[in-house]
Amino acid sequence: MAVRVGMVSLGCSKNQVDAERMLYKIQKAGYQLIEDAALADIAIINTCGFIESAKQEAIETIFEFVALKNEGRIKKIVVTGCLSERYREEVSELIPESDAVVGIGCNEDIVSVLEKIMEGERVEAFDDKEKLSLTGGRVLTTLSFTSYLKIAEGCDNRCSYCAIPDIRGKFRSVPMENLLDEAKKLVAEGMRELNIIAQDTTRYGIDLYGKYMLPELLTELCKIEELKWIRILYCYPERITDELLDVMAKEEKIVKYIDLPIQHCDDAILKAMHRQGTEASLREVIKKIRDRVEGVVIRTTLITGFPGETEEQFNKLAEFVNEMEFDRLGCFPYSEEEGTPAAEMDCQIDEEVREHRAEIIMEQQSVIAEKKNNALIGKTLEVVTEGFDRYGECWFGRSAADAPEIDGKIFFTAPDKKPFPGCFVKVRIDDVLDYDLIGEIVYESAE
Repeated sequence: MAVRVGMVSLGCSKNQVDAERMLYKIQKAGYQLIEDAALADIAIINTCGFIESAKQEAIETIFEFVALKNEGRIKKIVVTGCLSERYREEVSELIPESDAVVGIGCNEDIVSVLEKIMEGERVEAFDDKEKLSLTGGRVLTTLSFTSYLKIAEGCDNRCSYCAIPDIRGKFRSVPMENLLDEAKKLVAEGMRELNIIAQDTTRYGIDLYGKYMLPELLTELCKIEELKWIRILYCYPERITDELLDVMAKEEKIVKYIDLPIQHCDDAILKAMHRQGTEASLREVIKKIRDRVEGVVIRTTLITGFPGETEEQFNKLAEFVNEMEFDRLGCFPYSEEEGTPAAEMDCQIDEEVREHRAEIIMEQQSVIAEKKNNALIGKTLEVVTEGFDRYGECWFGRSAADAPEIDGKIFFTAPDKKPFPGCFVKVRIDDVLDYDLIGEIVYESAE
């Protein structure tokens, strides 16, 4: 009987792609993959180690599986991903019940790791992080019609609050021909939506081709016939070029949605964060995006309570949010990360103040979101069906204005129709529920 392997992948979609590549290797080696890792012989926890809350989630998850192992319900535990890469000795010492603790540079060797632990060996392996494969087969763990296309690994930005460059290494682009091959395979497997991801998608190609190549990549992706939606995430404001906006405006398959993490608007805070922009440049790029891409949806992320943030600087950020009226926004209290320049700065802000300021921003955004959602009442939107809500007795999905997993949903009734996951339907919006929309199907598209 084949050894059963289950994986829990935590954190971002970039980590999820790594998990899918490991699962492919494991399956190809003859192991049996099962969805519920709690029922497996070997449980792999692919961790996130980006900020404190993610680290806590990873540790709690590992200890849940330690309890299962102690009860005899699973045999082996493997810890992979960013937490084990970042805290090598600490993870091994804190969790001696783990049978393997391996860094991201060992993802290619995951099958060998499993073989060794099944023979009774305890494995601690940390290879060069830049050996992490940028290509390869995947066992998809997303819904049947949507997936992620990771176009680069690592980061060169060196924001003062961020440990990603130390965890993931320098920025390195995936060759375009490999990406196009991978995209075509994904579409052949039924993917209708591709979400373009990297630590910095707008930097794509500079290391391989000497210039930013995201516009060229998007143009080529749009030629894939069965692909319907292409979404761009993780764009840096200073690298939003006219060429990129022209491609977005021109190509119908590129949804008019851009993820633009700005983190703050105060010039002094941005400088302390090692961000390149200023309030003036942020205003300029936001205006340019809206002027050149009709109907564009802008998502951003912000950090409150960065070291030294004064009440005046926070108020400026709050005013900026009200004035810009972002379509989608996430705000997070600053997380003090070991080994980053920001962690060594004077004037660390009290944690309660950081959290309170983030709550204020999100309250503001809820008002903005409600106003924008109310403006959609009576309009008909194209929606990709994701599933059926048994409790609400209705279907749910997303419009092009919503990224998977991070944005709102559209709940809709479908009298006399049974839309299936992945089909695109027309929904008339009748009501608003917080960040979500409620409506009724009016007809299905021919797709």
